Amino acid sequence: MPSIIYLLALAIFCMTTSEFMVAGMMNELALAFQVPISSIGYLITAYAGAMVVGGPILTATLLRMRSKQALLLLMFVFLIGQSLGAIAWSYDSMMVSRIITGIASSSAFGVAISFTATLVPPNSRGKAASTVLAGLMIATVIGLPITTIISQNFGWRISFGFVSILVLVSGIMIQLLLPSSPNKELLKWKDELMHFKNIHLWAAYITSMFIIGGTFAAFSYFTPIFTNITGFSSESIPYLLALYGSATVIGNIVIGKFADKYTMETLLSGLMILIVALSLFALGAENKYIAVITTIFIGLTGVSMNPAMVARVMKTATNSTMINTIHSSFITLGIVIGSSLGGLGISNGFGYISPLWIGVCLATLGLLSLFPYLHKRKDK
Repeated sequence: MPSIIYLLALAIFCMTTSEFMVAGMMNELALAFQVPISSIGYLITAYAGAMVVGGPILTATLLRMRSKQALLLLMFVFLIGQSLGAIAWSYDSMMVSRIITGIASSSAFGVAISFTATLVPPNSRGKAASTVLAGLMIATVIGLPITTIISQNFGWRISFGFVSILVLVSGIMIQLLLPSSPNKELLKWKDELMHFKNIHLWAAYITSMFIIGGTFAAFSYFTPIFTNITGFSSESIPYLLALYGSATVIGNIVIGKFADKYTMETLLSGLMILIVALSLFALGAENKYIAVITTIFIGLTGVSMNPAMVARVMKTATNSTMINTIHSSFITLGIVIGSSLGGLGISNGFGYISPLWIGVCLATLGLLSLFPYLHKRKDK
């Protein structure tokens, strides 16, 4: 992998850390803005919603801009939103901050993945994507705990400011070290929209949505499951989440090595393992050993299948910023659907185990969506 790709991973790390960090400082933000915890949860929802809807719209306005310049502009917009969060004087201003950063983040994901693909041969795009997406995985292991610790010891504003500095530094490094986009052809709306007539592309999007939806239906409620069902102490939760995050990093690396050559096989086997792991977790959640082992396997598959999902999309259509941004939106939509359905299961009295079974259902739908393509000799 070209070393320059790690700069793009750093940018993704910064943005994903910003996305997750609110979850680690919900109590502090609720106290600061004098609102209930549920209102702070809407800050997370707003970020995800902005990624789903606003990201593609912003990307469409940048089609005529070269990838490097577009990425730098998006990082500047993200920096403005993140800095607004650091000085937020009210709940409404924080909400605006989250919407700005969410829109910029979604578009930046698409630009970064497309740019990465231009730096490597076609048969290495999945591996390159896994390197960039490692920034996302590492954010769950390092970024979230660090921002939470900073918030607890120095205040949430310092935590937001810390991420702003990281974004600024990574932007400066990209400006100095990243080469200009090799694509000299200016993209047009018509050219981009033609790709979306491909029904197989939408099938790939839907599979990705179900994979991430099934994973986040469970992951979003790991903490109450661990404490209320399995019997772990609250103090052990950070270590369990770090274990899960470490598994996603390892899974991302391993899957990245096979994503290009064995795309459909990777998705098929990964979904089967995910379904089995979620089912076993649901059936044996009261057993600490089963809970830990299945959590590791959920981490090794679930989100870690991102490189294979990206490789499938690129094989099905082409390497396009808009195509990759829409893919990012479908992945984020999966997060929203999975976490929402998991919450509905609990709120309707089905217990803390219900999100795991909902995850099984969504992952099964993902598996079924692959069946029409299994007989094809060529990946779609």
